[in-house]
Amino acid sequence: MLTTLANIKHILQKELFNSSNERVLSVVTVTKTYKKKRACYLCIVTTPPPVPVVTVCVVKQSEQREGEYKKKRTWQMEEIKWVDGRNEQSETHEFDLQIEKTYKWYALNLSERQNFLAVLYKQIHKYVRSHKAEFRNIPSAWLNEKSPEKLAAERNAEQKTTQDTEDEEEAQEFTALTDKEATELGKLFSECDFAVKDAEQLIEKLSKELHDLDGANMQSVLASEKQVMQLMEHIDKAIIEADSFEKRLDSYEEILGHVKETMEKIGGKNAMIEIANNNNIKLMKELNKVITQLDLPHEHQKALDEPDLKNAVGRKAAIAAAQCLQQAMNSDIDPSLLRLEAVQDQRKRFEKWKAKFSGIVSRFMNNLFIHLGNELGDNTTMSTDLVLPNHVSVHRELTPYTELMHWTKAMDRKTYDGLTRVYTTSLSKIYERDIKNFFALAKIQVSEKLRTSREDLDISVSSRKSVVSAAPYGTLGVNRDQWGVGADNADRERFDSVLEKVLAELEPVALQEQMFCINFFQMDVISPTSKNTQTTLDALEKSTDSSSILTSPTTASGGGGGGDASGFPQKKIDRQINEEVRKLMMALFGCLEPELVSFIQSYERIDSFYSLYVLVRLTQHVMSAQDTHSFLSMTFASALVQVKRNFDRFMQQQLQSIKEAKLPKRSKCGILPYVENFEYFAQTAEGIFRKSDRRTDMEKWYLQLVNAIFESITVHAQEHSKTPSQVVRMENYHHMYSLLAQLKVQGLEAQKKEAKLRYNDALKMYVIQYFGRPLEKLNLFFEGVQQKVAQGVKETEISYQMAFSKQELRKVISQYPAREVKKGLENLYKKVEKHLCEEENLLQVVWHAMQEEFIAQYNFLEERIQKCYAGAMITLEFNIQDILNFFSDIARSH
Repeated sequence: MLTTLANIKHILQKELFNSSNERVLSVVTVTKTYKKKRACYLCIVTTPPPVPVVTVCVVKQSEQREGEYKKKRTWQMEEIKWVDGRNEQSETHEFDLQIEKTYKWYALNLSERQNFLAVLYKQIHKYVRSHKAEFRNIPSAWLNEKSPEKLAAERNAEQKTTQDTEDEEEAQEFTALTDKEATELGKLFSECDFAVKDAEQLIEKLSKELHDLDGANMQSVLASEKQVMQLMEHIDKAIIEADSFEKRLDSYEEILGHVKETMEKIGGKNAMIEIANNNNIKLMKELNKVITQLDLPHEHQKALDEPDLKNAVGRKAAIAAAQCLQQAMNSDIDPSLLRLEAVQDQRKRFEKWKAKFSGIVSRFMNNLFIHLGNELGDNTTMSTDLVLPNHVSVHRELTPYTELMHWTKAMDRKTYDGLTRVYTTSLSKIYERDIKNFFALAKIQVSEKLRTSREDLDISVSSRKSVVSAAPYGTLGVNRDQWGVGADNADRERFDSVLEKVLAELEPVALQEQMFCINFFQMDVISPTSKNTQTTLDALEKSTDSSSILTSPTTASGGGGGGDASGFPQKKIDRQINEEVRKLMMALFGCLEPELVSFIQSYERIDSFYSLYVLVRLTQHVMSAQDTHSFLSMTFASALVQVKRNFDRFMQQQLQSIKEAKLPKRSKCGILPYVENFEYFAQTAEGIFRKSDRRTDMEKWYLQLVNAIFESITVHAQEHSKTPSQVVRMENYHHMYSLLAQLKVQGLEAQKKEAKLRYNDALKMYVIQYFGRPLEKLNLFFEGVQQKVAQGVKETEISYQMAFSKQELRKVISQYPAREVKKGLENLYKKVEKHLCEEENLLQVVWHAMQEEFIAQYNFLEERIQKCYAGAMITLEFNIQDILNFFSDIARSH
């Protein structure tokens, strides 16, 4: 059985695993439990050192090619969760492996199963570091003893060793005689020539000689007893000498032990001295470092006590002293050294210098901000050009004090916040005045005609309140004569150019102020606290809170990729900085957005088409902004949201006006108001949105408006009492088709095709209904002919029928002389002319369609006559040329 297992291992090792440089540790032949399938092999395989990897794999023999083996599945030792032997009895064939799922196996050989489970247990406990697989229902002896394979190998080895030993003994028993022994043996046999004849005599003689030799040996031993005694005496003396030498060595060892102990004590004292010296050196260095860090030179102390901030030299000295003080107060000192009394005294002196210098800076900068604000406020010169004044002179005046503001933010947040409020208060009044004057001048530059139109609109609206309010200008569902006062394209374009000038002037001023504030107030630096800034020397009071120690300012662009030293994410830092910048800019330009919205809405109330211009223009500026998070971009975006709402409201009103439109009270319906007005609306909108990024918004509304127009045309066509519905649909769909073809809007291609289809359907229906069949009796006659043919009468025999004889046909034809036919067509032309409107000019189109219809009917009748009355020489009194002449003459005469 073990030989079979060895053969399987040998075959698999040779055929499959040698190529991958792997070694088979154990193999078991298995099938899946409860499934009668071809047997496969579960193998435990390892890779060679230095880092062996042990795996369990399933190997199957190929069904196509005998002797070819393939790996099907492979699992690492770590993937095995538990092994279940199903029963602790050794005769059990089944066992389970829980990996990603439970695999149930049936071992064909019990010895292979035992060996496989034992090797698997050993390999898991040897190479798996954590979460080792649990072994259940397996005899404990299998897991502790050697595998059956190894036991068999050891037995084979023992058998081989025993055999070798026996062979050696046999070799030792048979030893060849030397030459001397052979000579002696020959001599013995020569002296005893009787040995061949009498063996007993030879044995007796040899025994006697052996006895004599033994006696001689005993005598020799007794004779050497004296020498033996002497040897024993010498040995006893040697032992005594050895004992003496050993005692002397013990004494030497004891002496060396005392020497060692003394030397160790001396070495320990030297080590303590060296440690003390090293500690003194380190202490000296640390104290020197603390003294150096906390030292504030005398010239800096003087500059902090009596700073001269007005001239450049004094200001430079004060800034250098302040930075030196900041560096000293934020020194990297061990927290334990902060408890030193000298350090605490120096801290108190630093606090006094900081408080005094901060107060001087606060008063100086406060007065400077107020002075600059008052100086600009006195300058009330008005410019006639549409230009928003910038305040580069203020920025230039304040730039030398930038480092002082940075120091104030880092060292005294309360003073910093106060100075920021003073700056915004002083400058916001100036910006408010400039912006209001700027927008007032912008309104002045918009045409006088537009303002007059606005006044007329107010008067018109107030005068009509008692009767009917005028519809807003450009309302699609209302006749133009009922529109209120609006603006023409020239006024709108003038407004658009002024709006572009306004937006272009706002951008550099606002961005310039924002960049100055970010740099001057150091707004790209996150402050550690919201109160007075904490320093390293404050850490003694909050020594348990290490996060309160400020070592360096945290900037939006500094440090690692994930955020600042405090652990804040970079996105959160950027968001906080942007929020602070917007708050400051809002305090400076608080009136900007209201003024901009008011400027826009004042013209949108006059004419809603202005919202289209504003939507396009504002979108351009928002999309082209370099910093989308800047205050101005956010202001424009907020205004854009309101403009978009107004635009959508205007378009919704247009859509509603189409649905609520009323039919015109006139004899001819003609072109409906919303169809006629849509042409003006679409051309105006296309002129505005043609190259705009907002074109998609307009096209979405185009679809809704056109679909609403199509629905309303169908509804209103049925409601007009004097104009046929086919005419209403034909004229209005034709008008919409012509307009959509002219606009060439890509998104309305489907609507254009729909308009053409509806127009053709209406034209066809109108021709069928009002042209009818001018040769009615003749058509009825041939309808009867068709019925006879359908009943089985041949076409050539129709003339023999009494009701359809040649005479009857001639009687019917005689009722339609050419003169009467032409007269009927003239009456029809007058009726068509009465139905159609002149604006759309479809009369000739309809008349031509009726001509085609008449010719088609004529050809049908002629064809019937030729088939059923061939050779009878019967024809109508007019031909196709006559018909063409009839239609042409009638059209020319009118």
